[in-house]
Amino acid sequence: MKWTVYGTRRIYDNAWVSLDLVDVELPDGQRFEHHVVRLDPVAATVIVDDQERALLLWRHRFIVDTWEYELPTGIVEAGESPAETALREAVEETGWRPRNLTPLISYYPCAGIASAHHHLFVSDGADQVGEPTDQTEADEFGWHPLDEIPTLIDSGQIQDAIALVGLSTVLRRRGVPR
Repeated sequence: MKWTVYGTRRIYDNAWVSLDLVDVELPDGQRFEHHVVRLDPVAATVIVDDQERALLLWRHRFIVDTWEYELPTGIVEAGESPAETALREAVEETGWRPRNLTPLISYYPCAGIASAHHHLFVSDGADQVGEPTDQTEADEFGWHPLDEIPTLIDSGQIQDAIALVGLSTVLRRRGVPR
């Protein structure tokens, strides 16, 4: 059943996020204003080397006050394709340049309230091209065996949705037991 949209009113806007109130009507006739968070799309890469290890960043997220492993990820900038963003962010955040990018999965992590569109890629291999140029992204980064990823997930060391979806998809496709 499709909802009817009568209009949108922007109540907050900046370079990172916008918040709209959308006048909607449900199929049963109920009409109300629904909050909608507008976010730019993001792109991320699961980089797997020839030893079946994934390149992960270890970082703190102040909003939820957690330390966790994540994938190189960034906002798709104007004029950039998601693949270009994924490549740029991997180099900026790790100093490793993916050798190839293959689309892995695209999804909306919170489609009931947010417009965020996530594009994930996988790369078989990467070349170290230098040190990370964005020193604020992570405390450290390193290679982690794919067969240890389920333990990192189970222990709460991977909680980020992008990392969970990307790594779980790669594990499933490669037949790594969960």
